[in-house]
Amino acid sequence: MDLRARACRVARRLHDAGHEALFAGGSVRDRLLGKTPVDFDIATSATPDEVQALFARTHAVGAQFGVVVVLDEDEQFEVATFREDRGASDGRRPDAVSFADARADAQRRDFTINGMFEDPATGNILDFVGGQNDLRARVVRTIGRPLDRFAEDYLRLLRAVRFATVLDFTIDAETRRGIDAHAAGIQRVSAERIRAELDKIILSGRGGRGLGLLLDTGLLASILPEVAALDGVAQPPQWHPEGDVFTHTRLMLDSYTGGDLPVALAALLHDVGKAPTATVSKRGWPSFPNHAQVGADMTVDILRRLRYPNRVIEQVRELVYDHMTWPVLPEMRPARRRRYLLRESFDAHMALHRLDCEGCHNDLRSHAYATRTRAALLAEPPPLRPLLNGHDLQALGYTPGRAFGTMLEALVDAQLEETVSDVAEARTFVQSRFAVPDGKPLARTDPS
Repeated sequence: MDLRARACRVARRLHDAGHEALFAGGSVRDRLLGKTPVDFDIATSATPDEVQALFARTHAVGAQFGVVVVLDEDEQFEVATFREDRGASDGRRPDAVSFADARADAQRRDFTINGMFEDPATGNILDFVGGQNDLRARVVRTIGRPLDRFAEDYLRLLRAVRFATVLDFTIDAETRRGIDAHAAGIQRVSAERIRAELDKIILSGRGGRGLGLLLDTGLLASILPEVAALDGVAQPPQWHPEGDVFTHTRLMLDSYTGGDLPVALAALLHDVGKAPTATVSKRGWPSFPNHAQVGADMTVDILRRLRYPNRVIEQVRELVYDHMTWPVLPEMRPARRRRYLLRESFDAHMALHRLDCEGCHNDLRSHAYATRTRAALLAEPPPLRPLLNGHDLQALGYTPGRAFGTMLEALVDAQLEETVSDVAEARTFVQSRFAVPDGKPLARTDPS
């Protein structure tokens, strides 16, 4: 049984018990757009108590607002009682609710394209807010006065941009003025809710358009001031004919359709270090010394502020930190180059590097070199093992510890570069590189 059939089964049980039950919101919008809905919300005349009495497995996630989750096998369906909302002093939740009918329920929703209902039994659309007209016109418009809708939940400011981006719609002029007037209100929304909307924007395949809307409405300055600061930061035209750093970032996000969140976040933030490091070279060109390292530190701060998981933060930090490495790959020592090319995260690095190149000079020679050289390495026999082991190092007078890993890695590098070919040379190499001063076993952790 597919998702729609299961949702119909839940709605039918409500209907058979004498209650009105309609599909609501996004599933109706998506069906009218010819898309397959990914979830189904059900609006009903049944009260939360009546819903829970009808189904064996339920979870009251917001009973005070009339919302109950019904579990059907491994699927969950949000079932909400028709309601009217009164007030929203915290800019997120209604101060009070009263149960109502479908027409009144439609008036409390955010945008006309999300305010329609569908009868599951007949497929008929109930449209009290002009949503079908706005779908045809490809317009995002609030239901009622924009200032009222946004004051009820400031996340709607960001949702308007998200829907315009994902659906490739325009924002109605009055709605747009409401966003501009309320933009600072987004700061009252939790980081987790902002993050969820931002993810959808940058993964949409039109993330650059969304970024432009966020900048123009003033929302970007509130949620990502470090990215807003990239607007107008000039770049060397011989490498960046597309224009400033913000334009470059937008082009990258508009091109990304891979669906990998760390790559999308890295595209958004890879050059965030250029604004604070901007200077002018001796030749009179814009220059950004150490911007990748500075940007990596900024990336960690930004993603922590938005409450991203540590795993994601570290992945994005690595991508940002190393994004300038790939063009100089041929100049590296063979051992260091090998380590870069055999990373588990290689594919993510290459996805970002391709976007970076295509978003400016479109020279993909370094991308092709890295891909070709990695393939050759993967076709080689298993990697070399060090000619010495931990016991050998202890026999030479070194104390076991974390430095042993550094010592053995340096030895493998020397073997790969063919400066060490046997055990005797390996001992000499280690002793010359990692001295034991004053007879006290001590291995330096920096072999350079």
